[in-house]
Amino acid sequence: MTELEFKNRTKDIALRVIRLVETLPSSHSAQIIGKQLLRSATSVGANYRAACRGKSTADVLHKMAIVEEEADEAIYWLELLIESDIVSEKKLSVLVNDINEIVAMTVSSIKTLRSNRNGESKIQNLKSKI
Repeated sequence: MTELEFKNRTKDIALRVIRLVETLPSSHSAQIIGKQLLRSATSVGANYRAACRGKSTADVLHKMAIVEEEADEAIYWLELLIESDIVSEKKLSVLVNDINEIVAMTVSSIKTLRSNRNGESKIQNLKSKI
């Protein structure tokens, strides 16, 4: 997957989460979970964009670790929505799967970056594909 495709995919997920949060019930717990989900899911794409502008391998690794953490956190909030019976698992299963794929690709990229850490010039090639 190219850098642009990954940017578009993370933005699409953020937009889907925005739409989901807008449909949540007005109960206190649903709204709190929704705000947390909105924050973490929109942070994924923003931090990936920041990683694409990283100044060094260490900088990119740090920002990609944030992408991983925020995506994993978004899954947590989705799981809470499901397990608290606020939203059905059927409605969220595709979104959970898509974010799990983002986590897996991010972890893979982090491993690749770490294994190539000695060659700073290699980062240009690694940044172009996730």
